[in-house]
Amino acid sequence: MARLALSTPLDVRLLDKGVSVGEALAAFNAAHSEAGGVVSFLGKVRPDGGVRALELTHYAPLTLPGMEGLAQTAKDRFVLDGALVWHRVGVMTPGEAIVLVATAARHRRNAFEAADFLMDHLKSAAWFWKRERRDDGWRWIEPRGEDHADLARWK
Repeated sequence: MARLALSTPLDVRLLDKGVSVGEALAAFNAAHSEAGGVVSFLGKVRPDGGVRALELTHYAPLTLPGMEGLAQTAKDRFVLDGALVWHRVGVMTPGEAIVLVATAARHRRNAFEAADFLMDHLKSAAWFWKRERRDDGWRWIEPRGEDHADLARWK
């Protein structure tokens, strides 16, 4: 039984501390008991190349409204029962969760496609700036060409 209760079909949050993935997914599943498919994605900080920390900053006046608009677009486009879009900001270390996306739909394909759509947009969204710390200091991270190609396929 989930301790957390979700009261709206779209649960969009910016978080400045850890994510309880199990609790969030249990609450999301409970809130969408009529869905035929629930899909989730958890993005974590990778330790690749000696990464010691990842910092995400954002433009506050646009970030949450932009994420809410994106979730509504996904709900309408993929006929979702609901979506959960939680994104961390601040400093995280390897293994920590950055983003949790879950989608619920009557049919599995809609749930899969909606989760993919949400992640492709979040990965390249202008609302977030990323930098990583390695042994030689901090450096900014730009979206890769693949990230832009992933986003372009939804046009």
